[in-house]
Formats: sequence, structure tokens, C-alpha cells
Amino acid sequence: MGPLEQRVMGLLEPTVTALGYELLGVEYLAQGKHSRLRVYIDSPDGIGLEDCETVSHQVSGVLDVDDPIQGQYSLEVSSPGMDRPLFRPDHFARFVGGKVKLRLSRPLNGQRNFHGRIDSVKDGEVYISMDDGGQLAVSIEDIEKANLVPEF
Repeated sequence: MGPLEQRVMGLLEPTVTALGYELLGVEYLAQGKHSRLRVYIDSPDGIGLEDCETVSHQVSGVLDVDDPIQGQYSLEVSSPGMDRPLFRPDHFARFVGGKVKLRLSRPLNGQRNFHGRIDSVKDGEVYISMDDGGQLAVSIEDIEKANLVPEF
């Protein structure tokens, strides 16, 4: 998560928590006037459309006051879905044994995209058994994006 996303998380977390939800993370997709701020929320009871609407209304007010993002953007509030994004060490730890797809912020041995199964999480490092049989240990800070891969 970059500095902008971290700042937005800090602004929004108290509001989202006060509404009874967990703020999983945020993604900012810079695309000029089509930029998007995606806010992921969760709760033990799951997330429905009304939950997203409630959080969107409150979060929009916070963002209007603090204005952390320059220019135009669309706000999206979403459930994590089946391909749940993973942002923090506790997210990875919760899904040890699950399949994951990750993109690193910079190449490792000439590669940025990896697929495998989460083995463990320790001291800010995620350990992955790669689909090709190899092992990967990577700092969570070096992960640009990570999602669970649904298994049926």
C-alpha cells in the first residue's frame, strides 16, 4: 500500500469501525478523470448493498472534508468478494493454506507476478509455495497487490 492509500486508511478507519465494519484496505487507481478510490469493507455477517451504501455515504463526507486526493475520482465501496484482496499481515495469516496471486512493486529475479499457496507469515514476511514447486519469501511491504484465488 502506497503513502496515499495509507493516509486514506488512517482517515477512514475510525468512521468505518464506528459503523461496525472492518476496513480491509483501499486501492487508488489513477486514471485521469476516470480515477477510482476503492474501499473494501467486511463484517462477520457479510456485506450487502445497504452496507456499502451506508459506508459510502459516511466515507464520502470524510473525504470531502479532508480532501486527501487531488482531482476527480469515483468512490467505490465494496465487499472483499471471492477473490479477496489481502493488504496486511493478519489478512495473509487468516488464509494460510489458501491459493494466492501476487504482484510485487519491483521485480524479483526478473518477475513481478507470482501464484502459489500461503505457507506462513512471520515478521512481516509471507512465505509462499509456488505453483511451479519453488518457494518464495517476500516482505509484505514489497507486495503491490495480492488476492486470494477462489477454489471450487
